[in-house]
Amino acid sequence: MMEKTDSETVVRNESISKSGNPVVVDEAALLADRTDEEGLTFRYVMKNHPSLVWWSFFYAMSAVGWGFDAQVNGAMISVPAFRRDFGYIFEGQPVLPAVWQTSFNVVSSVGQFFGGFLCAWTADRIGRKYALAIGAVVCAGGIVGQVVTASKVGFLMSKLVLGFGLGFYLSIGPLVTSEITPVVLRGLATAGVNLGIALGQLLSNAAVKGFGERDDRWAYRGPFALQLFFAVFLLAGVWFAPESPWYLVRKGRYEEAEHAMQQLWGAHKPVAVKVAAMKASHESHAEAAQPSILECFRGTNLIRTGISTGVFVCQHLVGIIFVLGYSSYFFQLAGLDPSRSFDLGVGVTACGVLGNILSWFTVNRYGRRSNFLLGMCVLTALLLLIGIMDVVPSSGAKWVQAAATVIYAFVYFNTIGALAFVLLGETSNPSLRGNTTALATATQSALGIAMNIAIPYMVNPDEANLKGKVGFVFGGLAALATVGCFFYVPELKGKSFDQINTLFEKKVPPRHMGKYTAEDIDHEVAVA
Repeated sequence: MMEKTDSETVVRNESISKSGNPVVVDEAALLADRTDEEGLTFRYVMKNHPSLVWWSFFYAMSAVGWGFDAQVNGAMISVPAFRRDFGYIFEGQPVLPAVWQTSFNVVSSVGQFFGGFLCAWTADRIGRKYALAIGAVVCAGGIVGQVVTASKVGFLMSKLVLGFGLGFYLSIGPLVTSEITPVVLRGLATAGVNLGIALGQLLSNAAVKGFGERDDRWAYRGPFALQLFFAVFLLAGVWFAPESPWYLVRKGRYEEAEHAMQQLWGAHKPVAVKVAAMKASHESHAEAAQPSILECFRGTNLIRTGISTGVFVCQHLVGIIFVLGYSSYFFQLAGLDPSRSFDLGVGVTACGVLGNILSWFTVNRYGRRSNFLLGMCVLTALLLLIGIMDVVPSSGAKWVQAAATVIYAFVYFNTIGALAFVLLGETSNPSLRGNTTALATATQSALGIAMNIAIPYMVNPDEANLKGKVGFVFGGLAALATVGCFFYVPELKGKSFDQINTLFEKKVPPRHMGKYTAEDIDHEVAVA
């Protein structure tokens, strides 16, 4: 690593201490702070900074409500009472018309599309924690509407309102966890957002299992009502939560930033240097005081935005809505009785939760790029297997499909499900993170709309009735996406935001970024 000369060490940055006095921090101290953070271990942080771990967990859990709703949309199609009350009888069985399946699922994604942008605007102006509070209140209103309404139109409007709030949920989780955690926790915390989604999906399937075999309206109202718990939990905790120090630094509120850092790291951690380092980083990389979303598409930010949103495109191209969202319904179409299909639905999401927990061990050990590429390859193979088994004239083929679905859930949540949020938090420009996260949420929503329009027509018995043959469709899309991932998914394990900024500014190809050490990056800066 390059040695510091006398002329370099006199470069100074100022921060404001709690007492209001300026704290002068030279460049060597800023480097020492970065080195100290990179040298932390997960065990050390857990033991000495429990508040940091807890608040990372709290913000990540905003995704639980999103995961619950995402799963209940598809799982509710497997509830006979729901199909009976909102559909019609086809060949002796209650069927929800594809047009209404599409409407119920798409309207929530429409709300999320606009909710993500509204969240970014709100979070950049009044703060991350207040944006989360607004999202929770909006979600609560939509949930109450779902429970009390008895008409299709009322149900649609309630889901639209809920979608706005869910856009806040999905945006705030990765945004805040990437900003408040040190390097050693960044991958774990942002992957924890996907754990929240997986837990929400598991709880959703469990709720459908518990209520779904009832004959009255509580067969579907019960699972909807349970969503209120997540809104109440977030509203109860958000008033005690620290604001993102990065947000406060960008607003010039340095004393408040120190207070937030003290809440996160504990009273005995000297935080003046850390705030000074954040200030220096922001001033050297900020495009504007209130950066426009158009900046996400200019210069090197374009490829950063492409990667941040592209990893979420991959999630849809591997058929996540088809395999998980429609798993219980798919099992029924394959010939299993409703009770068994509910059991398998819970089992699928339980394997997803296990896979996500194991990702905490693999994300830091094996990195981002290799795990993401491996996941894409395995998921592509599983999708093709599901399609092949649908044309095999064997009574055991449906069980192979069921097993492939369970393995799919495990692999997905262990790899691309968790790592998409990690890469979003690491790849996005810190000054544009709110806008980039909004674009990622919009990408999720737009593709969710497309898939929720197409899939009912592909799988419904009164439409194309493709059943497992849909695996061929998504298997082909996943294969194409895997090729793109090879060129554009970077390895950013263990790198600070300053180092990541340097790699992109030097236009290092994403697939080669993992080869650069901290010493290599510092050398590039020194040469420049």
